[in-house]
Amino acid sequence: MVELSSDVMRGYNDVIVLSVLAQGDSYGYEISRRINERSGGRYPIKETTLYSTFARLERSGYISSYVGAETFGRQRTYYTMTESGRKYLLVKCEEWQLAKEVIEAFIDKIIES
Repeated sequence: MVELSSDVMRGYNDVIVLSVLAQGDSYGYEISRRINERSGGRYPIKETTLYSTFARLERSGYISSYVGAETFGRQRTYYTMTESGRKYLLVKCEEWQLAKEVIEAFIDKIIES
């Protein structure tokens, strides 16, 4: 079985995280769980990757964070997508469709063989 390399997925982490946040505000562990669930277990995002994605998206103004309710003595940091993040997500989705079409033009004949 082919596994997804982190190199392949690196460029899509922003889109993946933003698509989860498009469903509503959430915190790190829950976002990680949803990614794992939605990918059918094929992309268990690493904690370091997830938190560096949060930092990059927040620096870019695509998400913001806030402290939520305390759980087991620790306050959770929640993330929410900004309006700028929604626009960015739409652009990246359109970009993905174009990239997919271009790549498929090259590999369709190989896969058919």
